[in-house]
Amino acid sequence: MKPTLSTKEQLEQLDEMDREVLRLLQDNSRISSAELARRVNLSAPGLQKRLKKLEQKGVIDRYVTLVNREALGLDLLCFAQVTLTHHQPECVSNFCTRVQGLQEVLECHYLAGEFDYILKVVVADHRHLEKLLREKIIPIPGVDKIKTSIVLNEVKASTSLPLD
Repeated sequence: MKPTLSTKEQLEQLDEMDREVLRLLQDNSRISSAELARRVNLSAPGLQKRLKKLEQKGVIDRYVTLVNREALGLDLLCFAQVTLTHHQPECVSNFCTRVQGLQEVLECHYLAGEFDYILKVVVADHRHLEKLLREKIIPIPGVDKIKTSIVLNEVKASTSLPLD
């Protein structure tokens, strides 16, 4: 189980070397351990010990490869705002479970405000979007309303978190 420290507490536990290691990894997670150790002026065993601590604390969650969606023909990026008819625990749980199984849904966030959820969705084209909505999302029990916005231009897309 991961620690449940607040963001502020987590940041306070990081020293400048931890922050630099994280900056470098966020920029290029394929950097070799030897190169990373060299750049932060640590021995290889010292770096490995530091990385292991960051992993154990839950600061480093996982290592991933970011794939260019357009190179795979997923040209349409959308945000779907979803409202449920009611918020009974079974309805909410069922919605979350079903959405987690949809590969086209990259992110799902529970919101306060006008809509209950916002989904970040990637699809090949408008037909793919229509099929996803009509066959997979609208039929989920409890879904009342969906408002979809199509992204015309990604002004900024980053996975790097601020470390200052």
